[in-house]
Amino acid sequence: MHLIHLTCERFRGLAPIEFEPARGMNVIQGRNAQGKTSLLESILYLATSKSHRTNSESELVQHDEEGFRVTGRFQRSERNVALETNWWKGQKRFKVNGVAQPRMSDLLGHVNVVFFAPEDTALVRGAASARRRFLDMELSQLYPVYLRALQEYRLLLKQRNELLRQRSPDPVMLDTWDVQLAKHGETIIRERKRFVDRIAVLTSDAYSKLAEDESMTLRYKPNIKPGAPYIDVLGASREKDLRHQVTERGPHRDDLEFSIESKSARSLASQGQQRTAALAVKLAEFEFVREHTGEYPLLMLDDALSELDAARSARLFTLLPNDAQCFLTTTDLAKLPDAATASMTRFTIDAGELRRDE
Repeated sequence: MHLIHLTCERFRGLAPIEFEPARGMNVIQGRNAQGKTSLLESILYLATSKSHRTNSESELVQHDEEGFRVTGRFQRSERNVALETNWWKGQKRFKVNGVAQPRMSDLLGHVNVVFFAPEDTALVRGAASARRRFLDMELSQLYPVYLRALQEYRLLLKQRNELLRQRSPDPVMLDTWDVQLAKHGETIIRERKRFVDRIAVLTSDAYSKLAEDESMTLRYKPNIKPGAPYIDVLGASREKDLRHQVTERGPHRDDLEFSIESKSARSLASQGQQRTAALAVKLAEFEFVREHTGEYPLLMLDDALSELDAARSARLFTLLPNDAQCFLTTTDLAKLPDAATASMTRFTIDAGELRRDE
C-alpha cells in the first residue's frame, strides 16, 4: 500500500502542496511549527476522516479561509484508490474513486494507515478513554462488523442513559434497550479481546527489540468478562444505574494495561519507556494490518526519535521493512542512524512550503 500523490489546499498552515513521496522511507525535516505534523495529519484525515489533534474540522482550516481540500491517489496490491475530502463552511464531504460517500464510516478501510505522534504516550499514561479510542479506530478500519456494532452501541448507550435520567424510567423500555445494548456490546468485547490477544504478542516482541534488555506486556481489561452474558450484568446493575442515572457496566468502561518489567508502565515507567511502549504498540498494529490485509499500511512517525536514545533509534529502523512506505518527521537529521540516511528520500518543509531535497 503506497501513497502515490497528495494535494493539500488551505489545510492548516500548509501552502498548496503537491507531494509525490517515494515507496520506502520518506523523511520530512524542518524546524518546529513549519508544517511537518500538518502534512502527516492531512494524510491521516484523508484516510480516516479523523485528526489526532482535534475533533473540530474548523481548526484544520487555514486562517481567513472557509474550507480545505485534500486529495490522494494510493496504490494497493490489487487496485488503485483515489480519495478526496472537502470541508466547506461546516460541511464535510468525501469521495472514493470519484463516488460521494453518504456516511463517513464508508471511507474506512479503503486505505489503512498507522500514525504515531508524541501525544500517543497517552496510550500508556493517559486516561482509559485514550486506549478505548485506539481500539475503536484500529478495529473500525479492519472489521466492518465491529464498526457497525460500535455505532449501534454508542447510540443505544446514549438513549439508555437519557432514559435513566428521566424521573420515572419505563422498565419495559429499559428492557428493550438492554437487549440491544447487550447484543452489540458482546460483539465489541469479543472483537477487542481477539485483537488484543494477537497485538499483545506483537507489541511484546516489538518492545523487546527496541529496548533490548526490557520486557513489556499488554493486557485487555474488559469491564465485563468475555463470555459473561452482558444482559445479565445489565440486569444486576440496573438498580445502581437508576440511582446514578448512568450505565455503569459495559465496554464503554474497558481499559488496557501496560506493564514493563512486571511493573505498571502508567505510574512507574520513565518518559522514555512510555514513549517506547507506545511506539511498540504502533509497530504491532503495523504488523497486524499486514497479517489481516496482506500488505503493509502507510506508517507515519511524527517526531518519533525525540525521546529515544541513539541505540533505540537505530533499532527502530531495523524493524521497518524495505517494502513498506514510511513517513518520518524530524527537526534534526543528525538523529537518524547512518543506515537510515543511505536509503531515505528527503524532503524539507519551511513555512508550509514543501520541497524535495536532491
